[in-house]
Amino acid sequence: MELRARGWWLLCAAAALVACARGDPASKSRSCSEVRQIYGAKGFSLSDVPQAEISGEHLRICPQGYTCCTSEMEENLANHSRMELETALHDSSRALQATLATQLHGIDDHFQRLLNDSERTLQDAFPGAFGDLYTQNTRAFRDLYAELRLYYRGANLHLEETLAEFWARLLERLFKQLHPQLLLPDDYLDCLGKQAEALRPFGDAPRELRLRATRAFVAARSFVQGLGVASDVVRKVAQVPLAPECSRAVMKLVYCAHCRGVPGARPCPDYCRNVLKGCLANQADLDAEWRNLLDSMVLITDKFWGPSGAENVIGSVHMWLAEAINALQDNKDTLTAKVIQGCGNPKVNPHGSGPEEKRRRGKLALQEKSSTGTLEKLVSEAKAQLRDIQDYWISLPGTLCSEKMAMSPASDDRCWNGISKGRYLPEVMGDGLANQINNPEVEVDITKPDMTIRQQIMQLKIMTNRLRGAYGGNDVDFQDASDDGSGSGSGGGCPDDACGRRVSKKSSSSRTPLTHALPGLSEQEGQKTSAATRPEPHYFFLLFLFTLVLAAARPRWR
Repeated sequence: MELRARGWWLLCAAAALVACARGDPASKSRSCSEVRQIYGAKGFSLSDVPQAEISGEHLRICPQGYTCCTSEMEENLANHSRMELETALHDSSRALQATLATQLHGIDDHFQRLLNDSERTLQDAFPGAFGDLYTQNTRAFRDLYAELRLYYRGANLHLEETLAEFWARLLERLFKQLHPQLLLPDDYLDCLGKQAEALRPFGDAPRELRLRATRAFVAARSFVQGLGVASDVVRKVAQVPLAPECSRAVMKLVYCAHCRGVPGARPCPDYCRNVLKGCLANQADLDAEWRNLLDSMVLITDKFWGPSGAENVIGSVHMWLAEAINALQDNKDTLTAKVIQGCGNPKVNPHGSGPEEKRRRGKLALQEKSSTGTLEKLVSEAKAQLRDIQDYWISLPGTLCSEKMAMSPASDDRCWNGISKGRYLPEVMGDGLANQINNPEVEVDITKPDMTIRQQIMQLKIMTNRLRGAYGGNDVDFQDASDDGSGSGSGGGCPDDACGRRVSKKSSSSRTPLTHALPGLSEQEGQKTSAATRPEPHYFFLLFLFTLVLAAARPRWR
């Protein structure tokens, strides 16, 4: 392949030299007036442009036959061609980021609105139904919704632990309110808390909310995070500079025809593709993990629907809370007897009121709200967009050639092949860095992959893993539990095999907070949910191992 490519260029160069040696009138007598117009239109000084073609021994990029370009012109046009390609790449990147941002904000706003509406319904309905059982505990309910928002937006907290702590605090406060005639010191309330799992004072509501909320919130936030990570990858990849070899090849592709005196010759299609495949070889290596991410995002939307789906659960948190308080009131007498049996007879509070004094024991029955169809429309649009951009990275060279490079519509004798007007014979290279080893247009060192892009490939893998975990109802952030976290806890009740991965509050807080925070959540907000946010020593050890893996992987790209 390499020998055939070299032979092609030698043949073209020889033909050009023969034309010059013969004094071909078509080569020597052409005016540079068209080139002057084009050069001036780009803002350059016309004093640089000769009136007629001159000998081209001074050229460093373009063919060295008779030319309309001086050294200054070649340098100016080379810089301009690089800037044009960079602008085209940034424009494409911004358009894709805008598409992803539109989907992200639409779906994110919808999920947050569901949670806000649930809290508003609670605030409207609970005071009338439960009286001071709610009004004296409004902060506990408000804090629960605040933590659910933080969790959804990517904060560093464990949802199961958050719910468990909420129910424990609520039980203590409501039990005291239901028994104002009793003295209930802290040690008695501690005993009550230890009995709670067996007594099930709130009925099935805590377990149902834990199982459904964990799966629903994980699915919702992982999908929105996936959109954010995809947009972030596009933004960071757009900042990768073009290699010098690429700049030279683009100059030759776009403006050497002008220097050659044939400004009307447009680049041959395959010639353009080879240049941009060489220039964007590293970017094309994003393709596999990019597709995996988008496929996983489309798949996770299956978890948005049905009774246990994200839309129904996030918008119905208040219903489980109402069911729990109803159950506590219904089971009050039985619960009290069992608590006394297990924890002993508490002392009577001489200053307390009677158990029934001014006690409101209302029950609340809430109706589920029917779906408005908003999420279905948003998700349908998002899935269509995700499918449209699946081949973004490998289609980028062809897209730029068609839309930005004024590529010839056909490969024939009239297109620019890099040497002269004529057919372009080399075959088109494959996609990705490894396939550019014999690229005839751009010299690509396949042993030196761009590290920024390799890091973004790793980010795509991490987010895909999070989405796949979320599909199974697991928060991947908490799967790497410490040794002391897996054996402790209150026993059964974990969904599927999550018990083996549960972590303590201490171990969960050692993660770096807000690794994939959603828009609007600051670092400070996320740290409010954790007592310790500084990475422990094992974090640096893992970082060291990751560096070694990258170093070991580099020879594979040869």
